[in-house]
Amino acid sequence: MKLISSIVFLITFFSFQSYNVTDIRKMYVESSVSKTNAMKFHDFMSNYSKNDETLLAYKGASIALKAKHTTGIKQKKEEFIKGITILESVIKSNPNNIEARLIRLSIQENTPKILKYKGNIEADKKQIVLLFNKQSVDLKEYIRDFVNQSKVFTEAEKQQLKK
Repeated sequence: MKLISSIVFLITFFSFQSYNVTDIRKMYVESSVSKTNAMKFHDFMSNYSKNDETLLAYKGASIALKAKHTTGIKQKKEEFIKGITILESVIKSNPNNIEARLIRLSIQENTPKILKYKGNIEADKKQIVLLFNKQSVDLKEYIRDFVNQSKVFTEAEKQQLKK
């Protein structure tokens, strides 16, 4: 009975799936906590095919996060590159997309040095601080939450974003 209920839920869930940025932000944060959450986030975002740049950035992030839990070094690398390629494409087409930059920063901050994907941390921090006041109230709160737990932002930068 549980199996049937689960199947019906999944079919219903994916049939009527909506992409609400507030929910996706929450899923993204939760995806860093466990493999299960990362895979749920990836499964949810894998069906996204529209052109909203911010949601495409999250789709790329979901693929990169999936790579962390993939077995096999070659497969991990391929998945990671696939995810960050999407993310980098979004940032290249719109360098002022502060949320995409925040996503990239969070990935770069947390990837191992061996991946050599840490080259944009300072530029992203600069853009986030520069464009912060022009963002919506909910995005500002999301940014503050990230910045407050981040190890790459200085105390002065954290204080600047509290205004």
